[in-house]
Amino acid sequence: MKRFVLVVVLALLAALPLPAAHAAVKGYVADPETKIQVMGEWAHPDDDTSIIGPCGVWHQRYGVKCGVIMVTRGEGGGNATGTELGPELGLRRENEDRVAHYRSGTVDIFNLDRIDFFYNQSAPLTQYFWDEEETLRRVTRVIRETQPEIYIGFTPTLAAGHGNHQQAGRLIWEGVLAAADPTRFPEQLKGPHALSTWQVKKVFSGGSTAGSGGTTSAPNCTTGFTPSGLDTVAGVWTGYESPYKWPAGNLQGQPAGSAKIWQQVADEGRAAYPTQSRVMFKGTSTPACSRFAMTQSFVPFQPNSSPQAGLDEAILFGATKPDPGGLPLGTLQYLTFSRFYNVAGEPFQATVHLKAPRGKLAQGNIALTAPPGWTTDGPKPVPAESTADITFTVTPAANAPVDQNAKIAATYTTAKASGYTDNVVRIVAAAEGRFQRWGNWQEYDEWLATTAPQANRLGRSPAIQSMGVGSTIDVPVVVHNWSAQPQSGAASLELPANFTVDASSKPYDVQPGGDATVTFRLTNTDTSLPATQSVSIPIRTATGSETLTLTLVPTTTISQAQPVVDGKAEPGEYPGPALDLGRIWQGAANCTGVDDCGVSPTGEGNTAKVSWSDDALYFFIHVRDDYQSYAVTPAECVGHWQADSVEILLDPRGTASQALMDTANTFKLGIFPFSQSGGPCWSRDADNHQGYSSGELDTGNAPGVEVASTAQWVGSNETTVPHAYAGGGYDLEVKIPLATLPAAVDPTRLGLNITPYDNDDTSAAGTTTLRHIDQSTRLGWSALGSVQSDPYRWGLATLPGYTPPADRPTTPAPPNVSNPNLNGALSPQTIAQSARNGVPISGRVPTTDLKVLSAALGRSSVDIFTRSVGTGTGTGTARAFLTTGNIDAIPVWTTSCSPAVDPPPDYGLTPCAVTDGATPPWSPDMSGHVVKESTQQITRGTQRWSIPLTPAQHAKLAADGRLLVSYETPQNKVQAFDLRLNR
Repeated sequence: MKRFVLVVVLALLAALPLPAAHAAVKGYVADPETKIQVMGEWAHPDDDTSIIGPCGVWHQRYGVKCGVIMVTRGEGGGNATGTELGPELGLRRENEDRVAHYRSGTVDIFNLDRIDFFYNQSAPLTQYFWDEEETLRRVTRVIRETQPEIYIGFTPTLAAGHGNHQQAGRLIWEGVLAAADPTRFPEQLKGPHALSTWQVKKVFSGGSTAGSGGTTSAPNCTTGFTPSGLDTVAGVWTGYESPYKWPAGNLQGQPAGSAKIWQQVADEGRAAYPTQSRVMFKGTSTPACSRFAMTQSFVPFQPNSSPQAGLDEAILFGATKPDPGGLPLGTLQYLTFSRFYNVAGEPFQATVHLKAPRGKLAQGNIALTAPPGWTTDGPKPVPAESTADITFTVTPAANAPVDQNAKIAATYTTAKASGYTDNVVRIVAAAEGRFQRWGNWQEYDEWLATTAPQANRLGRSPAIQSMGVGSTIDVPVVVHNWSAQPQSGAASLELPANFTVDASSKPYDVQPGGDATVTFRLTNTDTSLPATQSVSIPIRTATGSETLTLTLVPTTTISQAQPVVDGKAEPGEYPGPALDLGRIWQGAANCTGVDDCGVSPTGEGNTAKVSWSDDALYFFIHVRDDYQSYAVTPAECVGHWQADSVEILLDPRGTASQALMDTANTFKLGIFPFSQSGGPCWSRDADNHQGYSSGELDTGNAPGVEVASTAQWVGSNETTVPHAYAGGGYDLEVKIPLATLPAAVDPTRLGLNITPYDNDDTSAAGTTTLRHIDQSTRLGWSALGSVQSDPYRWGLATLPGYTPPADRPTTPAPPNVSNPNLNGALSPQTIAQSARNGVPISGRVPTTDLKVLSAALGRSSVDIFTRSVGTGTGTGTARAFLTTGNIDAIPVWTTSCSPAVDPPPDYGLTPCAVTDGATPPWSPDMSGHVVKESTQQITRGTQRWSIPLTPAQHAKLAADGRLLVSYETPQNKVQAFDLRLNR
């Protein structure tokens, strides 16, 4: 039989083109395929949905292309719709993010391949796992490659919550600085792949969009808007019609063929994350006004007092569009100060920096505008030079209010144009007394001081501390003298009820620029845990104040006994006090009362007792619950918050937060009281060694743990059968050997919390099947928001009579997160993007060592010829993915809308029945789009390698086959190819 061969048309969309190939005399310039105008940066897929609608409008109306730097793929999150974990989950979540953004024209998502380890609230812990310097190197390369004008993302402050979010926010500030600095990562600026430094023009990270005025019902929606703060706010109306149409038969009843507004597109995209418990959007959206607060600008812009600031394109002025003031596009104009923290009546310097985009600046003058009562010199002339730095002396009013930011503006006026910019300083007390920072709060303030001083405008860290009820702690207050004169006076605390202090006030005497520390002994006189666990304690000095937020945590004594783990609390097994687990810290709307979820203000709901014996802790936990949730399979015995469960949290030294490691220094055991296998199962989560801990998937990370449960599975996840717990709840009895904790227990300070999770009927509308999805009410002994990530807010326990073995280490072992992150060289979507736009996979170092000489689709194989050259060893790893269909955005929902009336690129995001919104099969072939994959070790010279095919695989590829190849060298350099297989 004649051998039938289809020869590959070598349509290399882009085989990672050399940046130098685009270079002009003045250096590298991103070509249109690579160039990004508006870049967003976030930590996880689904963090970034705020720009879907705005980017759609900017793309459609103003030709702006958005991109997203995604630090992780979210591999550490739960999976509410499948069994993928680790890299497999990362692949699925990457696609969800691409689906969410694809219709807005945001097709470039630059995944940096950093590990997504678990929920935490520590930027330092995130730095530990992410390799801080390497991550910044990758961010910097992506910025220099794509040359964005505008940067949007998280705040870098602790207000971002998740430590990954905080660090992603910091990477915005650090990346903007590094990309423009020739001394940072200079290897990126030389050699055959040389880039150029790049100055981002505007930064939107951490500002406030609060204010009054404006509209949501008409274009140019920020017209008339007045910010309540000092940040300039730009907005965009999402009521414009998009190119996407309502299909016939849509559930919402919209006229077939009529346009969806951009807010509808955004809301559908925001829901396109089924793994993260999002459900298909089935509503109808109303127009909104998305607003962004600017926190740094290097170009002239329009203040909110200007009519042009209300336009939907105002965010682009000075960056991608000329500023209405008339200065040439590319003109730099920004304002810096000799110091950010200033004292009323004492002068400081302000410098206006100007740079012409080409040639010389137009002659003119610069004038400053300061708050009423402040003085400044000038106006001052602007010379006809390419750059100018013009310095003014500014003196705040003698009565300028303290602890407030103040805005200073600079206007550059020429014969034909003008440019406006502003920045803020802060007025502080001459003698400022602040609670002595520790842990994450101390580290953040140090980051402000040493790395990103401009971010001081967002505020320093809050004053935070915790203490056990009825205990005594030291409260150190650091008094700093910001003035040019010696300062003396007294510091004092204003005490709420049930507190005493060793002295009502304590003196200080501080020289200019110096510090003095005064320490108070604070005692809580009530041993009962108050309904509100956090209290405010103002700290006063002669001229200033701040407020310490003090959290009271419960305390207990764990008695010695000898329990037997049988699910029963026999007399004498638990002689200690009962712990009240009936306080809600999250999800109160899902609980109707004590019978539903065990909530109780009087201790009649969820409870626990704890004992110790030999070298182990024993727990007897009673949970009240009227509805048995979804029953997990062994593979789902992680992500305990997605079904009925109880988590036991132990900080062996009681110092995990102080050590900047948060729960990475702790032991956390999530227990499902029942499973589809019959009995309970358990796993460790977000701790020193997370992963499966029971059954066939046990990773050996919790040896010796025993669990007995009275809960019996009702035998079905269908809501058509009764789901009531027998007896109105269940009991758990648990043994945890102390040897399995990450360090020796300090018997005078064991951090302890117990948190029940209650899920009820999670079936989707119109269905009768329970889902493994987070709709939980979360309760605990120490019940505070996000308490699962904050060991300093757990309760404290003592173990009288217990002494840990002498050879047990007191320093926890390095944390083990079990599931690694996905390597971008294993993602077909990432490879295809890199081949198209030329930005190296994951922001790594590019290479062009590998050449694809030819490829052919035969009847039973794909045959590839390559040649490896270059200055290195010529060796590496090539990974080939044979794909079919469009892999740019693979549908995440099933819909009954006919493909004929709901074609791409709407991608099945519209429902035509109430039962729509299930998830199509994903693994192991990306919903059928990956036909075959293969790995080949590359050696120097020419090689031939074949990928065997079945007849069915051949038929798929013959229709619209595509070959994606990634290449990695031992030096971690990367390359990407995209070749189409055509007849």
